[in-house]
Amino acid sequence: MIELKNISKSFPDKLVLDNISMCLEQGKTNLIIGQSGSGKTVLLKCIVGLEEVDKGEIIYDDVIFNHLDFKKKKDIRKKIGMLFQGGALFDSLTVEENVMFPLEMFTNQSVEENLHRANACLKRVNIINANKKFPSEISGGMKKRVAIARAIALQPRFLFCDEPNSGLDPKTSILIDQLIKEITEEYQITTIVNTHDMNSVMEIGDKVIYIFQGKKAWEGSSTDILQSDNKDLNDFIFASNLAKKIKSFYS
Repeated sequence: MIELKNISKSFPDKLVLDNISMCLEQGKTNLIIGQSGSGKTVLLKCIVGLEEVDKGEIIYDDVIFNHLDFKKKKDIRKKIGMLFQGGALFDSLTVEENVMFPLEMFTNQSVEENLHRANACLKRVNIINANKKFPSEISGGMKKRVAIARAIALQPRFLFCDEPNSGLDPKTSILIDQLIKEITEEYQITTIVNTHDMNSVMEIGDKVIYIFQGKKAWEGSSTDILQSDNKDLNDFIFASNLAKKIKSFYS
């Protein structure tokens, strides 16, 4: 579990995060949504320690992360898996070598042990007969699955996904969403997904947090969101006629 208590973050010309508190639950997909410029990307960076907050506490399993020194923060980061927008695979490494990369960086295991773990992770995300291929030789959806395999290689307690469906077609996006949810529940990971994809919200949103102008403006489940009376949230999620039809169906 990750808990945020009254965190704020400013840059020289702007208050970006304003007194945000939330609880990101273990074994659930916690989605952070909001329009461009709302502060959700900065929020994600603060949670993982890429940006320092001005005030407030970021708590990982009862440990105040932002009060730790560099070495102790590094210990917690070893428990974090990251799925970057676009996958961020190394072009010069094979699929197999990409998944082995964090194992070689952060463990003292043998090459054989790392290879065994990498192959197990690739099998879990349904990558078969592509281990020796390079990223340029596989599809966008396969790249995302390889990136997920790399993110879970170290058996993380926490998984951060930044726009995991960016650049994917709708069918592949659904498959990636389902895979993220399955892995979250199977390994009881605390998963945080930064997204603007309303299909993801409806498919896997165990908990949904809406950020508006740097503040937490709404919190609930994918079921609750359709019945929200928050005007700003409704303007965001019901921007399309399709979304309006969905709301009418459930009303």
